[in-house]
Amino acid sequence: MATVEIVMGSKSDFDVALPAINILKEFGVDFGVHVLSAHRTPVEVTELASSAEKNGTKVFIAIAGKAAHLAGFIAANTFLPVIGLPAKSSFMDGMDSLLSTVMMPNGVPVATVAVGGGLNAGLLAIQMLALSDVALKNKLKAYKAKIHDDVIESNKEIKF
Repeated sequence: MATVEIVMGSKSDFDVALPAINILKEFGVDFGVHVLSAHRTPVEVTELASSAEKNGTKVFIAIAGKAAHLAGFIAANTFLPVIGLPAKSSFMDGMDSLLSTVMMPNGVPVATVAVGGGLNAGLLAIQMLALSDVALKNKLKAYKAKIHDDVIESNKEIKF
C-alpha cells in the first residue's frame, strides 16, 4: 500500500482526483488510487481501510459525489486521518456531496475540503505527513513561499 491512498467512489471522479495526484507527484509522495464504493463494494473498502495502517498508509483521501458516504465509511474502519473530497454531482451543484461528507457523527472525524478541491486535499495530506518528515516540510515551505511570491508578482502586474 501507499503512503496516501486516494479512493474514488466512481471512475467519473478521476478529474477531481487529478489535482491531488499531481501535487502528490510534485512533492514525491507515494500514493495509490482506487475505485471503490461505500455502497457497491463495502467489503473491499473495509478491507482497504482496516489493513491500511499495518501496510504503511498514513492518510486517506476519499472522493465521492451525491450520497458521499465514502470518507465516513473509511473513517469508521481505520484510525488514520481521512480527508473527504466532495465531488460536484448533477444534483444540487455538489452541495449534497459536501453535506454528506462533512456531517460525520461524533467519534468519526473526517477533514473535509471544498467541493472539487483536489489540490487542497493533496496539500492537506502533505501537511499531515510533513509533521514527521523534515524534508517534506521544507518542500512545503518552498511551495508556500512560491505561491506567496506569485501573488505579490500578480499584484505588481495589475498596477496602473
